[in-house]
Amino acid sequence: MIDRYGRTINYMRISVTDRCDLRCRYCMPAEGIEKVSMSRILTYEEILRICRAAVEIGIRRFKITGGEPLVRKGCTNLVREMKQIPGVEQVTLTTNGQQLTEKIDELAEAGIDGLNISMDSLKEERYTYITGGGDLSRTLRAIDKSICAGIKVKINCLLQKQFNEDEIADFAAFAFEKGIDVRFIEIMPVGYGNPDAGLSNDEVLAVLKERYPQLEQDETVHGNGPAVYYRLPGQGGAIGLISAMNHSFCSSCNRIRLTSQGLVKPCLCYEDGVDLRQALASGDDALKEALEKAVRSKPAGHSFHDRTTVETKAMSQIGG
Repeated sequence: MIDRYGRTINYMRISVTDRCDLRCRYCMPAEGIEKVSMSRILTYEEILRICRAAVEIGIRRFKITGGEPLVRKGCTNLVREMKQIPGVEQVTLTTNGQQLTEKIDELAEAGIDGLNISMDSLKEERYTYITGGGDLSRTLRAIDKSICAGIKVKINCLLQKQFNEDEIADFAAFAFEKGIDVRFIEIMPVGYGNPDAGLSNDEVLAVLKERYPQLEQDETVHGNGPAVYYRLPGQGGAIGLISAMNHSFCSSCNRIRLTSQGLVKPCLCYEDGVDLRQALASGDDALKEALEKAVRSKPAGHSFHDRTTVETKAMSQIGG
C-alpha cells in the first residue's frame, strides 16, 4: 500500500508479548514493567486475522517481536501458520537468544526466513550487566546452531559510550568470521533509551575504517530495513549501520508496528496509533479499513530530537 507521502508500506512488526526474560538497562527498569493481563493481549487467532487483512492491502512481510517472543508458548506454531497465509512473502523473528537453541529446529521446520539476535557485548561479564542477568554463552550457542540450521542470522548491537564502544572492531571480526551481518543501531529516546549515551554511526564507521581500510559500501539488498551495509572484499558477512538519529531514513520507511494489545503504530516515535480491537469485533472489512487508516496516518518523519513528543513506554511494551 502507498502512503500519503508516496512510500510503499509492505512490512509489519508484530509484538506477541510485552514479557521478556532479560532486563536490558536501556529497555526497561531493573524492577521490570507492569505486565499486561493476557486477556488484553492479542490471541494468535486475532494476529492471523490481522495478517490476512494486511496481506490484502499489500503488507506481505512480517517480523515477530516482543518483549521476547519465544517466552510466549506456541510462538513457533504462529510462524508456521503465518507462512501458510497466501501472499505472505517473509516471516522473521527478533530474539535475545536466551531460549533460541531449544526452538531452532521448530523454527526451521516452520519455515522461518531469518532471525535477528540482540547482543550488545562479546564479553561475558559486560553482557550479564547490560542484560540484567543474561547468559552470553546461551546466545552464542544459539547463533552457531542457527547458522548450522541454514537460517539467515543478523546480530543487532546498541553501542554506548564508555561501555561497549571498545568492541566495535571485535563485532566486525565476529561478523566476518561467522559470515553473518552485525548491525550497529543508534540508541533512540524511546522509553528508557538515552541517545546522549550512544555513539553516532559516523563515529562507528570511522573506527571500522581505521581497523579495516579496505571496507567498502555494499549495495546489495540485505533485508527490509534501513541499514547501510559495508563489507570486506572477498569476505563473508557485513556490517550494517542503522542511523535513526543522525541520518534519518524516514523518507524510505516501509513499516508499521502492531503492539501486543492491538494498537497499530504508524511511527515508533509517537504514542498515538490505530486500535484494532473494535475492528476485530466488527469483521474483516473493518479490519482492512483500520489498517489502511494506520498507513494513511503515517507521518512524514519522526521528531526524536524533540524529547517532549516521543513515545514514553518501554521498548518491550511497543515491540520495537
